[in-house]
Amino acid sequence: MGSVNVWTGRRASALQKALRLSNELFAKHLTVSTRTIAAWHQDPEIEPQSKVQHALDAALERASKADKARFAELVGEQPEQPAPATTQDPAVAEIEGRIVSDPRTRSILEWLDASADWLPGTSRRKLAARLARLGVGELEDRGARRGRVDQRQIAQSLAEYYTGPVPGYGLYSASYDDQTATTSVLTCPEWLDLDCRLTPDNDRLDMVSGTIDGRVTLDELTAEAAVQRLAEMLTLNFRLVDTPLYRLMEIDIRKGTVSGGLGLVPFVRYALTMDLLEGELVDALAAGSPDRPGRLPLRDRLMPDLAAALDVSSRLCSGGALALCAIARPASGNRPADYVLLIQERSGRVLNAARRLAVIPKGFHEPLVDFRLDAQISSTLKREMEEELFGRDDVDGTTMELRTTDPMHPSRLSAPMRWLTEDDSRLRIECTGFGLNLVSGNCEFAGLIVIENDEFWPRFGGQISANWESGSLRQYSSLDRSLITELAGDVAWSNEGLFALMQGLRRLAEIGGDRVDLPTVEWEIR
Repeated sequence: MGSVNVWTGRRASALQKALRLSNELFAKHLTVSTRTIAAWHQDPEIEPQSKVQHALDAALERASKADKARFAELVGEQPEQPAPATTQDPAVAEIEGRIVSDPRTRSILEWLDASADWLPGTSRRKLAARLARLGVGELEDRGARRGRVDQRQIAQSLAEYYTGPVPGYGLYSASYDDQTATTSVLTCPEWLDLDCRLTPDNDRLDMVSGTIDGRVTLDELTAEAAVQRLAEMLTLNFRLVDTPLYRLMEIDIRKGTVSGGLGLVPFVRYALTMDLLEGELVDALAAGSPDRPGRLPLRDRLMPDLAAALDVSSRLCSGGALALCAIARPASGNRPADYVLLIQERSGRVLNAARRLAVIPKGFHEPLVDFRLDAQISSTLKREMEEELFGRDDVDGTTMELRTTDPMHPSRLSAPMRWLTEDDSRLRIECTGFGLNLVSGNCEFAGLIVIENDEFWPRFGGQISANWESGSLRQYSSLDRSLITELAGDVAWSNEGLFALMQGLRRLAEIGGDRVDLPTVEWEIR
């Protein structure tokens, strides 16, 4: 059923039932009050106002085929019949053959069929048809449009979407030198200024379960969006390897300690569910469309409110660790001793924060080979240093299969990392804050990495080279207050990157001594 001539309370209630939404969620979906929904149940013959008629039309138009079929059955009409089968396009058939020959893609599609309750082969045929229509130029143009949506717009739109406050929690904001940075990171005072050296005594995330849980039930809307995302990733030659990610299931973050419980999920489950939320939001902002509840159907389903965002045990909450890196540099000529601060511009080939500024290192919290030991945040940050700063391809699970029993064994470390780990005083790794990024619901462990020893920069500074995840690498002096203030105000930041930058600058100002002249950062929870 494709349209309704006149909506009544009875038909509106039937649509609610077909969409399987509560009164509260259906009200958000239509941008009306809950009392309006209740009135339709009480008076089935009532006719909603004109603007609500249009909202109901739009809701039916956006509904999945399965939802439309349920609605048609509930109102006693025949659902639309699919068009008769036609001879398959040769180009589509050729693409489908290539898909079948790739065991990794085939495995992902089998998971998608099972999760969406589709007949085997359905997602393969859908994917082939979309690949035949997609072009790189089209996706590059969309990427350019997305790039015009800046960090402040994203933070503001999410603040407007998630209007129902949760006592004690709010969005991270920081003032610095008469300026203010706002982010989409949901946090609380207990999760900030942790003063937590990531040593075995303090770095205490642990496994709740070591079984990789790929089970999920996808509705029609989410499944169709997942197929489209997969088509886009393959068109752009995205590095898609279905390795396990850590999933945060319990949070216990407090001053001096990072602890909690982790499970495991396959990467594809994240990439084709929660990570869809960012694209939906940014595309809506780029098009100038409303981004409130009822206009972002994937977000309405997967993370509709702040309570859902905080309930990490009931939703998929992956994410990672990222850290501001400060490397001691001896005095030279007229320049006194300082720290080199490293900032990256992410490449367009990464899943998170593509084409945006971020601190470096930054990576998903995921295991290498030892699921329990690798659960420590410091393990992820050291691995990311090896990948993103010191050029170690063999610890990058997106480029090759890991077949080494201990990729971070001292005998395999890069020369810079081996030197740093030979003496505990040479490398300081701290967690400066924790939050949940409302862009995709990710957990964000913000950190500060300080290389204290003056010998490192003269010896190894020339060996620092960003990998494929970075489009470019910048360096700033910790004594250049004006440039760092400008950097903090750049709208090209990712929200999690800005969060880590501000918390890192705040902590470095406390411990950096004469090597730093940094803007004064004061945080606020809004």
